[in-house]
Amino acid sequence: MIWLGIDTSNTPLSVAIVQDGNILVEYNSGLAINHSLRAMPTIEEVCKKAGLLPADIDAIAVSEGPGSYTGVRIGVTIAKTLAWTLGKPLIGVSSLQVLAANAMYFTGLICPIVDARRNNVYAGVYRYDAGKWISMIKDGHYSIEALTQMLKEHESPVLFIGKDVALHGEVLKEKLENQALFASTQYNLPRASALIDLAQRTNKEEEVHTFVPQYRRIAEAEANWLKRQGKESASE
Repeated sequence: MIWLGIDTSNTPLSVAIVQDGNILVEYNSGLAINHSLRAMPTIEEVCKKAGLLPADIDAIAVSEGPGSYTGVRIGVTIAKTLAWTLGKPLIGVSSLQVLAANAMYFTGLICPIVDARRNNVYAGVYRYDAGKWISMIKDGHYSIEALTQMLKEHESPVLFIGKDVALHGEVLKEKLENQALFASTQYNLPRASALIDLAQRTNKEEEVHTFVPQYRRIAEAEANWLKRQGKESASE
């Protein structure tokens, strides 16, 4: 079975083709390049290098978020379009779990982090045990203060992973002290091959027309609109 994996959920771009458990081609980049310009050409390039036509793909896996609103939307839109036009199954996977998969054999807690600005992060906490992924803290939009407080309650070593961890490293060390560990550089980029592995494990096919990104928070414009609505209601 031939899988195409697409991750544009944040700054990094990762695209892979895996056939029967073997990685044929994988492209990974941490450069801040507009995914709307690079994602489709990269997909075409990896297919060409693998000697495949789009119709040869049997299933598509995509990172569904959370992360960059634009990045997540681009990846999901491309995946949905390909799945619909090619008539192939589509599986969405948490972008945070994709990062966590880089450290699947760490014995403590794994906490992937994506910066969400203003001392907030998108984060989830996972443990890989006996061949199964366990969600310890659900994916969400958290302040650093709230996240570290929840982690303290678990009283277990925590491995932070993701290129944005560096933005919050000092605070995490201060709050968690020896409980906080940090992944090496080579593990901080998402890998589409890991995305495919997770998709195969879940095997939860999405309904293409109703599948939407999982932002895990409302957009700032929507939040401001709700805030204005609240003020207007209070003044009536």
